[in-house]
Amino acid sequence: MSPDLLSCESVRSVWRDEGDLGGLIVELTEQAPIESYLSLEPDLDRLRSAGALIAVDDAGAGYAGLRHLLALRPSLIKLDRALVEDVDRDEAKRALIEMLGTFAGRVDAWLLAEGVERLEELDTLVALGIPLVQGYCLARPAPAWVGIDEDVAIRLAARPVPGTTRVIRDYLEIVPTATSVAVASAAFSADPKLRSIVLLDEHSRPLAVLEADSSLLGVVSPGLRVNLETPVTDALGRAMTRDPGARFEPLLATDNAGRFTGIVRLERLITALAAADH
Repeated sequence: MSPDLLSCESVRSVWRDEGDLGGLIVELTEQAPIESYLSLEPDLDRLRSAGALIAVDDAGAGYAGLRHLLALRPSLIKLDRALVEDVDRDEAKRALIEMLGTFAGRVDAWLLAEGVERLEELDTLVALGIPLVQGYCLARPAPAWVGIDEDVAIRLAARPVPGTTRVIRDYLEIVPTATSVAVASAAFSADPKLRSIVLLDEHSRPLAVLEADSSLLGVVSPGLRVNLETPVTDALGRAMTRDPGARFEPLLATDNAGRFTGIVRLERLITALAAADH
């Protein structure tokens, strides 16, 4: 509901005489201006004291933004779909979600990502430490609680817990693959949002990272392959030995058999090291 409806008698009558409200979540939208946050406190305090949780919907997309979160101090912050969409391809969105995750931890709130539709988005959110997600990638809306897709469940369960030493695996990005430049070029034409496609050989070993422009021109430059367990500092050191024109191209991550598992962008590794220094 809109926060300005909390004080309406018709709304209060729904929960006022129910006693224990444990398990109830009051989800407040962020689409209308709020004249006075102070006037909301009595109703919010009553709901909290009865056991209800306060959630803020569409965080990052509405009228009041961060002020809304600061004033309401919700127990659950739902990230707007606009922030979640293509998060695996957008460093700025990753940075903003990380910032909101830090804020949520400081105010003892849960962060929930809405509208997760692609496995790559899910992988990125998991890597960012987002504890809750919802969306078609896991299950379609249903009147009763349903289990998530088995393949997705296995994918989530198989993710390693990050250790104290950051390795390439911690920054993996899943991207489409192709067996020829022509196939890659067709994929770029079909999906203008695609940033990268990896060219594979017949044994699923990575050969190069293709960008839209280079695939159209038929330009292929050999990529730098690194094992999933390579420490970040070692990978960056190897990357900096490449020719200047290819120095900041994504790294090709492989398993112990040399098979392609994903790419790692240099800007992500540099950002991680910078954050660790602070």
